[in-house]
Amino acid sequence: MTGRTLVAGVGNIFQRDDAFGVEVVRLLAGRPRQDGVEIADFGIRGVHLVYELLNGCDLFVLVDAAQRGCEPGTVTVLEVEPADVVPGAPVMDAHDLTPDAIFAMLASMGGHPGRSLVVACEPADLSAGMGLSDRVRAALPHAVSAIEEILCQGNQGDVAACTNLAYAKGYSKPSRRAPPDAG
Repeated sequence: MTGRTLVAGVGNIFQRDDAFGVEVVRLLAGRPRQDGVEIADFGIRGVHLVYELLNGCDLFVLVDAAQRGCEPGTVTVLEVEPADVVPGAPVMDAHDLTPDAIFAMLASMGGHPGRSLVVACEPADLSAGMGLSDRVRAALPHAVSAIEEILCQGNQGDVAACTNLAYAKGYSKPSRRAPPDAG
């Protein structure tokens, strides 16, 4: 146990709603947090994130836009199990930030973070351009609340306990599936 928690926002700020993760961690960075909690914007630097995860952490929260077939602006919390990672998955390129690629590369390098969660938001617009769509912008405070609840519970609580408050505020129930191929 390292006592370390990493909350990593990922996404491309030049593809509208893909910047969701980056915007969430920007909001979180200015808020109080417990010792041992690191909040970082990794943008499109997937390899950098993998190397950071090789340093170890007890709890890893990846924040990203993900097309899951929900209404745009829907925030979901997914728990990633080590068994969900496909062994031998192709190594990602320097700018590939799909959660699957991050976890596959990490596993191929012998890294295994502790508990891993993905806080995802269904995008409305992934076209070229800057600025979130109205529906995804409206989801920002919900994602911040969900992450703060997760951090409050620490890595000892289960996903259902961590997101009860979030679910009551309109989130999707958490699931124990591998993360979607988001980017």
